[in-house]
Amino acid sequence: MFAPELRQGASPDAHGGLDVTETTIENVLTRTTGYLRSVTSHSLQPYCGCAYGNALCGVGCYVKHNGHLLKGRRWGGFLEVRTNAADSYRTHYDRERRWARRLEIAGRPGDFSIFCSSATDPFVPQERRFGVTRSILEAMCDLPPDRLILQTHSHRVADYIELYRRLMTLCDLKVHVSIETDRERIEGLPPHASSVEKRMAACAALKEQGIWTVVTVSPLLPIERPREFFARIAEAANAVVIDHFIGGDGTSDGRRTLRTALPEAMRRLDPDSLGIDYRDRMVAEARRLMPERVGMASDGFAGRYL
Repeated sequence: MFAPELRQGASPDAHGGLDVTETTIENVLTRTTGYLRSVTSHSLQPYCGCAYGNALCGVGCYVKHNGHLLKGRRWGGFLEVRTNAADSYRTHYDRERRWARRLEIAGRPGDFSIFCSSATDPFVPQERRFGVTRSILEAMCDLPPDRLILQTHSHRVADYIELYRRLMTLCDLKVHVSIETDRERIEGLPPHASSVEKRMAACAALKEQGIWTVVTVSPLLPIERPREFFARIAEAANAVVIDHFIGGDGTSDGRRTLRTALPEAMRRLDPDSLGIDYRDRMVAEARRLMPERVGMASDGFAGRYL
């Protein structure tokens, strides 16, 4: 097998021949629109592209449909490392915070809030080499937002517990860990980027340190043993958010996801899982075990629980 041709400035990577490139960005703080508009004032991406694009989470990832971002590249085939992300955050902090002060987000007037990340994962394996997310979190210790949501599919989120302990004293910090199902493998689909067991353990470690930890069952995949699954989440996390691909993939009817291999794999396991009623059933099950700690769709991501 031949290594893929690399663009100038790129380097081969051990994870599936990934094309890794170091780059810079003018403003790492993006003013939110669409689904996130009612969640935070800004999103922040330490990387462009995602090393987990070929994992299970990459199958239904809405970002793979963003032609402007892909520029003809295969999702899961490239990762741009934004080496100046922390410096960019520092440079644009005052201006973006002033802009956010004029808004009302998630019922909080003037809330300068950040979702990290919506179009990549802050804890891709390459983070251990480049430390971009770490450098951003360190910058936030000096210049904190009002609210920070860290969203990941990886157990590596637990690597920075000491930084979170500092940030907790400076801003409203929530760590979101996606665990879409209790199944370690789904036939016909690639494996998880990080095992269910490792992600559950990471959540428990974060919660034990007093860090507000949320399991995001997003997108909701067929769950084999719902009662046991949500009982484990109730122990390992402070809250849970459940989101279906219908309405959760940036379209009202889930048409982006319907173009992927995900629905057929879901149908084989449980045909009912394709409907929005399945989400409502899982929400009801979770609420029995976690009263007032269950969120749904964008309201849940914003911290508004049922």
